[in-house]
Amino acid sequence: MSATPSAKPARERILDAAHELMRTVGLARATTKEIARVAGCSEAALYKHFASKEELFIRVLSERLPRLTPLLRGLAAEPGRAPLEDNLTEIARQAALFYEQSFPIAASLYAQTQLKRRHDDAMRELGTGPHLPIEGLDAYLRAEQAAGRVGSDADTFAAASLLLGACAQRAFAYDATPTGVRPPVDAFARRLSRTLLDGLR
Repeated sequence: MSATPSAKPARERILDAAHELMRTVGLARATTKEIARVAGCSEAALYKHFASKEELFIRVLSERLPRLTPLLRGLAAEPGRAPLEDNLTEIARQAALFYEQSFPIAASLYAQTQLKRRHDDAMRELGTGPHLPIEGLDAYLRAEQAAGRVGSDADTFAAASLLLGACAQRAFAYDATPTGVRPPVDAFARRLSRTLLDGLR
């Protein structure tokens, strides 16, 4: 039986509350005071677990959204484990879901220069940032290249940038279409991986 919110440890309640508020009211308006209130704890208790709202935002991205970085690390450690097309499809699927869920949270960063700078500084301090999935996918593709499943002359960094860039684009490019509907994630991921494979081979 799953735990009720009140039975969860404080850190988990804070992450849940931060995720919900950042998703619904945006990062800029999700104050630590409001996050603590929704989590059912004091603001002082929040700061026992997280040094700042910036750190809390980063932990929400890494712990509450699709886990892209661990997937990439696992694949890079074991190249050749499954068909390359299947691996790329799963990477594209997870990336598309990650960007779809993170874009509404992070969008307000770009409206406030000072807020964006604080978050960039926090990400550098914590050794994280939006460049890491590109580096992780590049590392995986280079491992597959060493295993002979990717062409020796393929530009793995460009391929990683193309795949993840397309997944990020899916998160916001379709809002203004007549239907406002994104391409279905599974079909999108499969088409993307197949197209990318033509260049990698």
